[in-house]
Amino acid sequence: MATPSPVLTIENLCLGLPSLADRPYAINDVSLSINPGETLCVVGESGSGKSMTAMATIGLLPGGVEVLSGSIDLAGIDLLSLTEAEWCDVRGRDVGTVFQEPMTSLNPVMRIEDQIAETFRAHGVLSQAGRRERTIELLTEVNLPHPELIARAYPHELSGGQRQRVMIAIALALEPKLLIADEPTTALDVTTQAQVLKLIDNLRRKKGTAVLFITHDFGVVAEIADRVAVLQQGELVEQGPADEVLSRPRHPYTKRLLAAVPSLTPPAPKQLRGEPISLKVDHLTKTYGGRGFLRKGREVKAADAVSFDIRRGETLGLVGESGSGKSTVGRCVLRLIEPDGGLVEIGDLPFSTLSQRDLRPQRRRIQMVFQDPFASLNPRRTVGRIIAEGPITQGEDPRKALDQARELLDLVGLPAQAIDRYPHEFSGGQRQRVGIARALAMRPDVLVADEAVSALDVSVQADILRLIRRIQDDFGLAILFITHDLRVAAQICDRVAVMQKGRIVEMAETAQLFAAPQHAYTRQLLAAVPGMNRIT
Repeated sequence: MATPSPVLTIENLCLGLPSLADRPYAINDVSLSINPGETLCVVGESGSGKSMTAMATIGLLPGGVEVLSGSIDLAGIDLLSLTEAEWCDVRGRDVGTVFQEPMTSLNPVMRIEDQIAETFRAHGVLSQAGRRERTIELLTEVNLPHPELIARAYPHELSGGQRQRVMIAIALALEPKLLIADEPTTALDVTTQAQVLKLIDNLRRKKGTAVLFITHDFGVVAEIADRVAVLQQGELVEQGPADEVLSRPRHPYTKRLLAAVPSLTPPAPKQLRGEPISLKVDHLTKTYGGRGFLRKGREVKAADAVSFDIRRGETLGLVGESGSGKSTVGRCVLRLIEPDGGLVEIGDLPFSTLSQRDLRPQRRRIQMVFQDPFASLNPRRTVGRIIAEGPITQGEDPRKALDQARELLDLVGLPAQAIDRYPHEFSGGQRQRVGIARALAMRPDVLVADEAVSALDVSVQADILRLIRRIQDDFGLAILFITHDLRVAAQICDRVAVMQKGRIVEMAETAQLFAAPQHAYTRQLLAAVPGMNRIT
């Protein structure tokens, strides 16, 4: 039987960076190929060049990055020779793209059916009635419930997983030869992630689509890849069948990435029985009024009689799917949103019953580390000012606060000279260190970390988790760690509380919960962890 011709062939591709960049090439002498119905996963840390490879393949390289040499061939089309008008014909028809964050890719003021139909209109395909019919078929193919209703919805009315399915439907609307998926499941919970991965895998098997899948998650690689290419600083350091790369990696960099994947086997538990309780939550409730095209007139209990406590030096993980209520609980505990009922106590302080006037000086006792450090850091202020701002508003002398900021930068592994730099001058992992330093500047008793490492590469993620553990030991912090990543929860949490539809359905020591989950929903979450049977 003849070997099929590759759908995508990249040969000796070299992309040059601007003169002031930290290296001369985005990627250097990279060669890849993908056959029909095959999934190639390109992995590497941020800055490795994996997304630049994808952008070159769809002709969307950012300003200042240019093709210096090499070729990209898509089923006989020389992509690097195309004019912009020719690119517009190729995008959508021959190559479809699914990006990491669907909310920034979808038009917020257009209904879903109009956004899918736009693809057909742009290529002059189908009549108006045919576009409507094909839109419903696509929404059905990507396993969306109530496709007729979703077609009439706006992006903000859908969940993250539903929006990502819509993006997949748009990308596959014209049945392209190649699908590029750039970190499409990073922000999704494990069950939704498993569904999206299964969907992509089923569609490429059914339609013979070649898939270029970009990810930093080796669990995803284990789940979906036929072959793997590993990029480091723009260099292709290893390439081969997925089983071979995962089980017998040759290059030290690949070995380091695999070693950084959090294990599902928790470390030995801490002995905390004698420690005082730093945070107590008792029957916390929060109800939202039902708005939206699928739930008119219905109330949603985001937090339904939630109770737990956290001792000094302990980390409690709060896990569950999107919409389970875990982030609502975190924000209610901080009083970023006001709970409808229940008590929150920090030490002996009745935090939930304080008036707004009395609350302000006590906010220092509980601080938060957010998921997206770039969005939570003021881009117009230096990191020194960002870290010192909290103590200054609490009456600290500005000079002393800035001196403390320098000490905190050193504590979180950043040079003291970084105090005069701005957030955009740091990497994602470095910005998260700044966010941790800002939280520690208030000398809190309790730290709430809401998906604090979910968007980071596995190696950077491992560094941040080690930093959080070290700081907890030094400061005796009680930590409420909100995450959808059960591998991370296994490594950082002493106990885990599982939330479903606003309720805690199971809570136990981490090792006990992972070894013998009692609730069916907990078992479902653990079974959905990507790479469960191939990376442990």
